[in-house]
Amino acid sequence: MIQGAGSDVGKSLIVAGLARIAKRRGLRVVPFKPQNMSNNAGVTADDGEIGRAQVLQALAAGVAPHTDMNPVLLKPETDVGAQVVVHGRRVATLRAREYAAMKSSLMAPVLMSFERLKRRADLVLVEGAGSPAEVNLRANDIANMGFARKADVPVILIGDIDRGGVIAQIIGTRRVLDSGDAAMIGGFIINKFRGDPSLFDDGYHLIAEQTGWRGFGVLPFFARARELPAEDALGLTDSRKAGKRKIAFLALSRIANFDDLDPLKLEGEIDLVMVRPGEAIPGDCALVIVPGSKSTRGDLAFLRAQGWDIDLLAHHRRGGHVLGLCGGYQMLGKSVADPEGIEGAPGEEPGLGLLDVSTVMTPQKTLTRASASHVATGAPIEAYEIHIGRTEGSDRARAFAMLNGEAEGAVSADGRVSGTYLHGLFSSDDFRKAYLARLDIPSTDQRYLARVEDALDALADHLDAHLDVDGIFALAR
Repeated sequence: MIQGAGSDVGKSLIVAGLARIAKRRGLRVVPFKPQNMSNNAGVTADDGEIGRAQVLQALAAGVAPHTDMNPVLLKPETDVGAQVVVHGRRVATLRAREYAAMKSSLMAPVLMSFERLKRRADLVLVEGAGSPAEVNLRANDIANMGFARKADVPVILIGDIDRGGVIAQIIGTRRVLDSGDAAMIGGFIINKFRGDPSLFDDGYHLIAEQTGWRGFGVLPFFARARELPAEDALGLTDSRKAGKRKIAFLALSRIANFDDLDPLKLEGEIDLVMVRPGEAIPGDCALVIVPGSKSTRGDLAFLRAQGWDIDLLAHHRRGGHVLGLCGGYQMLGKSVADPEGIEGAPGEEPGLGLLDVSTVMTPQKTLTRASASHVATGAPIEAYEIHIGRTEGSDRARAFAMLNGEAEGAVSADGRVSGTYLHGLFSSDDFRKAYLARLDIPSTDQRYLARVEDALDALADHLDAHLDVDGIFALAR
């Protein structure tokens, strides 16, 4: 099990890299994360949803993603509440205190998934969540040491030297753990080192001396990490290429499935700009993307609070294009109604009015993989749907795509505003090239998924070169 001395220390990528190494060595390997908190989710082969990090790890392992790989997924909808997904299906929306009361009942489904994965694999690589040093959350823990102790899984602790204080991160974790939890840790890794690793020799030996844990290596910063999907919004960045055609996306407060944007970030002719809270949408964009959201009405209010509604109308008046993805599609319409209070308090909010459609939230969630074709270009799209809500209106007569012989999405009468429920559409190379061509943006001939595979191979090479991988695998039992 790979745990971290904090969030965003590189657990997900290290699991992915180890999975690719194990696959190369002929092992049947699967990833597993008992509990994940992320609005970045993907659809599995068994038509459920799991965190996108586990989808990437499954790709690294060469297996199809399955709901057992992430049996508990928390999708924050407000600052104090989240949707609870168990075995790929939404079971409740709870406030933090309510979830704490429910958590003890979730160890059973977590262990059920883990046992099923063990039966189909030679090696299960487990990813923790947050940090085991959060001892205030230790009671009924299913994400870190609670799971490790219950399932008898040895742990390696990751420290992030790039953010500073890595010695205190790891030694401090050892100090706050009880003796039983500390005994589960077989060693540590220092991640994201920049410069000459020998300069950290004294610190490395101090950590080993103070903790009694074995060091498995110092891992240099992996620059190609930007080519791989980030697990959560902490890793969200833009590309900033001077002199290139500008595409902007809005950093919504509950942004979801933002890996939709990753293929655009890697296009050499695109300056992908993240518009942060308090910033104006640049006036020279060819396209503004309103991405997915876990709380459509909440993010509509957030969008208006930034003044982005005014910027979007001005952008459209100047002849600019707008694309709404999933929740962003819903926001572009005339209204969003949630009569049953599925995403928050019951009510209805006016939309941005750029599309003549209206949305009503419904309890049923659509979770499916999708093969579609883009109406304007005929280009094929391999994507997935993961949303609640039903959207209808006159602009639906101009479909964005055809899906199973039926119209999907909507396009405005002037053709410059589009909305779709299809996630991951820009990963389809022919569609991406055709769509960008309509914006007069030249596209490279890069094959996006091939580039991701190549980056995973490079990640595996990186880990193999700098870590004691044989020692890590030898811990498994």
